Amino acid sequence: MNKWLPANAPVTQDRHSVSTLSVLSRHPAYALSLLCAMQIIFWTALPALVAVAPPGDVVEGFMWGREWVLLTYKHPQLPAWLLETAHLLTGSFRWPQYLLSQLVVTSTFIFVYLLGRDILGGRRALAAVLLMPSIYFFGWPTPQFNHDYAQMPFWAAICWLLWRSVSRNGPGWWLALGLVAGVGIYAKFSTGLLLVFGGLWILYDPRARSRLATPWPWLALAVFLAVITPVTIALIRMDFLPFSYVANRDSWVMANRARLYYIGVQCSALIGFFVVLAISGLFRRGAAPDTEPEREPPVERRALLYVLWMGLGPAIIVMIASLFSGIGEAWGAPMYNLVGVVALALLGQRLGSREMRALMICSAACIVVVSSAYAGIRWSSCNLFGHMQPVCWPSQAIADEAEAYWHEKVQAPLGIVGGETGVAMVAGLKAYDKPSIFTDLDMQFAPWITPQRLQEQGMLIVWQGTGAPPAQVQAWVKDLPVKTVLFNWSLKAPPVPVSFVAVPPGTPDLPVAASQGK
Repeated sequence: MNKWLPANAPVTQDRHSVSTLSVLSRHPAYALSLLCAMQIIFWTALPALVAVAPPGDVVEGFMWGREWVLLTYKHPQLPAWLLETAHLLTGSFRWPQYLLSQLVVTSTFIFVYLLGRDILGGRRALAAVLLMPSIYFFGWPTPQFNHDYAQMPFWAAICWLLWRSVSRNGPGWWLALGLVAGVGIYAKFSTGLLLVFGGLWILYDPRARSRLATPWPWLALAVFLAVITPVTIALIRMDFLPFSYVANRDSWVMANRARLYYIGVQCSALIGFFVVLAISGLFRRGAAPDTEPEREPPVERRALLYVLWMGLGPAIIVMIASLFSGIGEAWGAPMYNLVGVVALALLGQRLGSREMRALMICSAACIVVVSSAYAGIRWSSCNLFGHMQPVCWPSQAIADEAEAYWHEKVQAPLGIVGGETGVAMVAGLKAYDKPSIFTDLDMQFAPWITPQRLQEQGMLIVWQGTGAPPAQVQAWVKDLPVKTVLFNWSLKAPPVPVSFVAVPPGTPDLPVAASQGK
């Protein structure tokens, strides 16, 4: 009989694994917690291990965050405030931004689960969230914490709170909806698109429309308007400059991207989602799921219309708009929060124990495999293939050299860095003096820089390369001495040259007027 023991041992182990997955499927909150923990651990630790500098948008966010402004020429500044807060709490630029990004993603998971639980029931809501790691926007791009990803949980929370507010009509839910909607505008103005869809749904749905006869929706509107008033005033004072930025970006996209580029990227981002649906068996017809007796009832038509409208409506309308205007490929990031809910609303009656186990395994595999691939490709790209990317920059070495050179020339703290904005931000990021960035040497883009401040503090000009400075900094450099330093950044590629010029305080005839924009 003992000869059968080796063969039986794996079966026992497999049964134990199946039992564990079954327990998790019966307790969705535990499974959701485990999913969030895996997302946070893998997508925080692996990027932090391989990146010596933050991604480009993150460096910009850190540099803007230390100014504590409401608005820049691009966007409202909630993401930058969060980055600066993370740095102040930890003292690090190496890992907090990755943790912050995954806290944003997992918060989205939680709000999607809460909405799904109200509409689908707990098990199907868990299944909907388990599909999310297979979507491109919840994996590969998330290490770059920016406005596109900062708004993700606000979109999910608005969808949940709107459904709850209409269903329960309590003042607390409407108050929370107005507050979250208002703060969401500070993440990115495009949150307003979802609010438009929510408003249209209120007018269409009879139960939601009946709530307008009560004071609570109007309370939510009042709170929303109160919250966005400061950023609205700032927008007016800036002469709606962020909208001009969007228009310029649209023009660039139209000139440099194919007509169907945006739609192609969005469809590609969902390939993994449909693959996991197929692997899990949810596309299979006819077979009755091997579920427990307490199967959830079918989704009511009104709820299905809600998740279709709020979950797919913004994404579809932006795809259509992309045929006539330039849309950035990452702008759709928050628009796929509810595709898992939509899928389970349509296919949930096929969800059995086998399908749930497959979803759990696929979800964990997506997190582990994609995060590992991300780390491996980023490291290899920098060190083996010599492709310079923002995460390759030796940010600490550049900051140390920049600050040392400044203090060699000027007996005062380094207050301002400028020049080629990308490398200038890298030079200022980890500098002990915490200098401000003079974005594009244009005060319209960096309103925290003033002529008086330039006269009092001077500026360190930074650019990549040797020889003559780029055209945009020549008027600032004049005949001042240039120091060029070579920085190692790759195991294979040659060092990158970075040049510095110290413009000391009190330098006469600075080209300030030319820097003030239009």
